[in-house]
Amino acid sequence: MQLSQKEKMLLEDLKSHEQMVIQKCNDYANQAQDPQLKQLFQSMVQQEQQHIQKISQKLNQTPAQEQAGQVNQKDAMMCHDMLSSKKYLSSVYNTAIFEIQDKATRQELNAIQSEKQKLGEEIFNYMQNKGMYQVH
Repeated sequence: MQLSQKEKMLLEDLKSHEQMVIQKCNDYANQAQDPQLKQLFQSMVQQEQQHIQKISQKLNQTPAQEQAGQVNQKDAMMCHDMLSSKKYLSSVYNTAIFEIQDKATRQELNAIQSEKQKLGEEIFNYMQNKGMYQVH
């Protein structure tokens, strides 16, 4: 079955998140003092790599394929992490806005959510301009 552009974008986004988690797990494994925790993070890397492979197969790519360009991988990881955090936090605000009775509180939360979205947009635009986030 052929994927739509939206489906491809969603899978690319998931793949990017998986790559970010792998980087974090590698970093944390190197920092962990407890050998059991170090092993846990290392095993997570293997699982996440399998996830990337499955997603890549759906996208008809090889797992090792990377985007061309001079992107600092640590900067890219931080940007992806922050964008994910903004997306998540915006969704949490959205739920609260719908479930709080006081209109003034809802309006204040709505204003905060709008600010979160603007900050997320700034990160997204930076990433696009630097080749860290491709929208096809």
